[in-house]
Amino acid sequence: MPQRPAPEREFSMRFTSTPRGARLARRLVSHRLDDWGHPYTTPSNETLTLITAELTANAVRHGHVPGRDFHVQLTLVENTFRIEVTDTRVEKRPPASPPATDSLSESGRGLLLVAALADDWGVSTRRTAPGKTVWAELHVRTKGHPLTQRVAPEPTDLDLLLATASLLRDGLGSRPEDASHGGRRQ
Repeated sequence: MPQRPAPEREFSMRFTSTPRGARLARRLVSHRLDDWGHPYTTPSNETLTLITAELTANAVRHGHVPGRDFHVQLTLVENTFRIEVTDTRVEKRPPASPPATDSLSESGRGLLLVAALADDWGVSTRRTAPGKTVWAELHVRTKGHPLTQRVAPEPTDLDLLLATASLLRDGLGSRPEDASHGGRRQ
């Protein structure tokens, strides 16, 4: 078996096999990507967050075993992100290729999304315990180290709110001429 290079970055955690656990996993993956230099609104963060949402929802819906958690692992190796979601259900394996769905069906499109968004994806059997791992990989192009791309942090909603409050407190935003036109300047 070929050896993989050591991950440059790695995040790994177990979650309760509930919709709340799936939601938390999705949020933590998005947050971790932001910490690693891939801000929330970048295509890589949004794509990996969506893939994570689909894989964790499937783990909860199809891989749930009462009393057992699912596991999420996110790694970055040589500009390739790999997300792995492991559950303990052996008999419910996803198909090798996403099945066609009925256009009227309200579900069944998760793996179609994963296949469309990921550069590669698959299913493997757990080696150390019962269950399976569904994984997806996404190749990203970065210029230099991801963290060097961020020069200054973007202002948050709180920063903007505090700046606006400061202007209003100092009287700069409440001049009489502004009020005569419904708060708008001409």
